[in-house]
Amino acid sequence: MLKITLKDGSIKEAEENMLIIDFVKGLSSSLAKKAVVVRLNDKLVDLKDKLTCDAKLEVITEEDKEALEVLNHSTAHLLAHAVSRLYKGALFGVGPTIEEGFYYDMALPTQITISDLPKIENEMKKIVKENISIEHSVVSKAEALELFKNDKYKMELINDIPGDEVNIYKQGDYTDVCRGPHVISTAKLKHFKLLNVAGAYWRGDSNNEMLTRVYGIAFFKEEEVENYLRIIEERKARDHRKLGKELDLFMISDYGPGFPFWLPKGMLLKNALTDFWMKIHTKAGYQFIQTPIMLNRELWETSGHWYNYKENMYTSTIDDKEFAIKPMNCPGGMLVYKNQIHSYRDFPLRLAELGLVHRHEASGALSGLFRVRTFTQDDAHIFMTEDQISEEIANIIQLYKKVYDVFGLKFHIELSTRPEKKYIGDIAIWDKSEAALAEACHKAGFDFKVNPGDGAFYGPKLDFKLRDSMNRIWQCGTIQLDMNLPERFDLTYIAEDGSKKRPVMAHRALFGSLERFIGIITEHYAGAFPTWLSPYQVRIIPVSDAHKAYCEELKNKFMDENFRVETDYRDEKLGYKIRESQTKKLPYTLVIGDNEVNNNTVTYRKHGTQEQITVSVSDFINLLHDEINNLK
Repeated sequence: MLKITLKDGSIKEAEENMLIIDFVKGLSSSLAKKAVVVRLNDKLVDLKDKLTCDAKLEVITEEDKEALEVLNHSTAHLLAHAVSRLYKGALFGVGPTIEEGFYYDMALPTQITISDLPKIENEMKKIVKENISIEHSVVSKAEALELFKNDKYKMELINDIPGDEVNIYKQGDYTDVCRGPHVISTAKLKHFKLLNVAGAYWRGDSNNEMLTRVYGIAFFKEEEVENYLRIIEERKARDHRKLGKELDLFMISDYGPGFPFWLPKGMLLKNALTDFWMKIHTKAGYQFIQTPIMLNRELWETSGHWYNYKENMYTSTIDDKEFAIKPMNCPGGMLVYKNQIHSYRDFPLRLAELGLVHRHEASGALSGLFRVRTFTQDDAHIFMTEDQISEEIANIIQLYKKVYDVFGLKFHIELSTRPEKKYIGDIAIWDKSEAALAEACHKAGFDFKVNPGDGAFYGPKLDFKLRDSMNRIWQCGTIQLDMNLPERFDLTYIAEDGSKKRPVMAHRALFGSLERFIGIITEHYAGAFPTWLSPYQVRIIPVSDAHKAYCEELKNKFMDENFRVETDYRDEKLGYKIRESQTKKLPYTLVIGDNEVNNNTVTYRKHGTQEQITVSVSDFINLLHDEINNLK
């Protein structure tokens, strides 16, 4: 008999080669009904796998996060199964789970659009009703290649699998290559929705052919699907492109695709964010620089950008020499460092720059402020000794947390390691850099997920994935440890023993870019920015022309307090002006009439409320200062 240790530490006996589902039924029939997969010796496996040795076993039920991932992955196979029935000759790439749901990349004999999704959903529902058992088997690589000889994508995936064993999953007339695990039957996949159709290059490489990618979502209950669809509609209402137009923040012109124009209110918002960034970095010991927007080709050759990034750079010829508009601020930062002789006493040397960069993005990828061709990168380059790495990177992580907390943004960290192909420097340096970043995360008190092969070409990085109020994940902040560029630019410092040594350098951007971050927080706040950040903090509306003089007096007084204030003297009805102020999401709307003039008071309405409150002018000023000083 085998000894199976459960999560609570109790030990149960099981016969050798007993099906896991039968073992779980022996524990509890109700538990077996809720079981999706099990964790066996720290690995997720199917319920129909066998118990072959003593093991630790934990039942994963519908309440567990892993269960939802399994459900979505199984639904991706359900999607492919339905497509294989509807579109003869379809070939299948990969169908992974993602942060929200799943997708499957497929080569189809005919083009499909979002209007075809209901037809595919209906076929999926038929397969669910058929209650087809999902069977797992292991075959040799030769057998797998024979099985998928008519699908070049699967054959490529099989050939990339290390070793000679290939995991196969079969449900009726559909078979797939997959590590699993999966639910026990298609009958478990009742609640799903296909969301969108897009194009995707095979394996994410633009040199490969374009496949059709279908996105979907699956849950254990229908009401969860309906709730998710409601969230999707709310996200559409919060689209920063829509809000940006309604709130007069920015515009995009056909004369400059991907080059945003900041409108007056957008500039107020951007400047408020910039001021906040400057203050918090000044306190953290950063110094500020500005480097040229265009530099000679020779510099970009030295940095490696010319050979590794040229296809994304804008170039020009000046005085018969090639120049490039900077896609990154780093090389300029190297020249600033080299302008002086540095000692170990200068370290860590923190040089920050709000640098305007340009990158040639594909026109199809452009999207509002999220993907543009010019943006302000809130960059910094920190120069340090090797023994300062752990503490300095940990301090940067804590700075990031402090800033993200201001916006109510949660985050997790991913450690991106050396790319397989395009990278510079020795592997030993890469290994050392990756270990230093991992140590810094632990020192700062944060766990991290490893993202293999996704590092920058010049060094490994920590990526900060932010979660907003709509539960979406955004890539923003990054910290990149670089032991390569200091070598390329021959950067040195005078060590304590008087010798010349090479500094270690970290690249870091907290927002990533001001444009993208503004797009994110516009949707995060649904355009209702907190008082400290709002383009205008106060709008003053007179009841009649007789009250304009007092309104002007208030406006000047508030401006003396550095509040951002505007007046509304238009010849419109009072009710209309008040409603519009709410629509424009002004934090405070002041309505000024006889009582306010006679008593030297203000009556305000805060955005999102109907309550009207009358206070003295000094009390209102104190209220605003309190919110602004406390970043509310």
